[in-house]
Amino acid sequence: MLTRKQHELLTFIDKHLRQTGFSPSFEEMKEALNLKSKSGIHRLITALEERGFLKRRAHRARALEVIRLPESLSPKTASASAASTATPAFAPNVIRGNFAQNLAGAVRTANDAAAVQLPLYGRIAAGLPIEALRDGGESVEVPAALLGGGEHYALEVAGDSMEQAGILDGDTVIIRRGDTAENGAIVVALVDEGEVTLKRLRRRGNSIALEAANPRYETRIFGPDRVRVQGKLVGLVRRYN
Repeated sequence: MLTRKQHELLTFIDKHLRQTGFSPSFEEMKEALNLKSKSGIHRLITALEERGFLKRRAHRARALEVIRLPESLSPKTASASAASTATPAFAPNVIRGNFAQNLAGAVRTANDAAAVQLPLYGRIAAGLPIEALRDGGESVEVPAALLGGGEHYALEVAGDSMEQAGILDGDTVIIRRGDTAENGAIVVALVDEGEVTLKRLRRRGNSIALEAANPRYETRIFGPDRVRVQGKLVGLVRRYN
């Protein structure tokens, strides 16, 4: 039998792993459960480990693995429960990016269940912003299992500012097109109509913060009318030479 907070944390971690492929930070877990300190998260994780629901991977930061879910929590109810415990939806003053027509080119391959061809919109800076995305007519094949509902596109990452979120230089990120994202999500952000960057989105009062996942990079703060969300990270593809 899990306590309410243990149950909330387990479903939040499970949803985050399914959506991003890596576990949430202690700060994200603290915010999701509305706790005042990270020590409470440590105690909850330890309790879940002792009960055989979670496992920490040795020698790796932010590496949690969900071993099992409570019998009463099916995959569908796990997603619904995690959604109800996550941070409320973040809706800054944003408009849609200009991807609607181009994304119509995302087509399934002959082996429909195995892979999908997504349009590849060049390299996006995970360090300093670069020029707005441009369609070079290229595509990339990604596992269909990475995709859910909605329209998607792919970007190649340039830079190391998101490395502590598990996103490395040269990786290909899979983005679900959209113009809003919840607080703390990793998004493609269009800044001042001319710069595009991959960062974690935070709301700070009436401002929007674009946070790196590398202490060598500063958080950038903007007014809500200067940042437009163009999509949310849902997956990652990495090639090894």
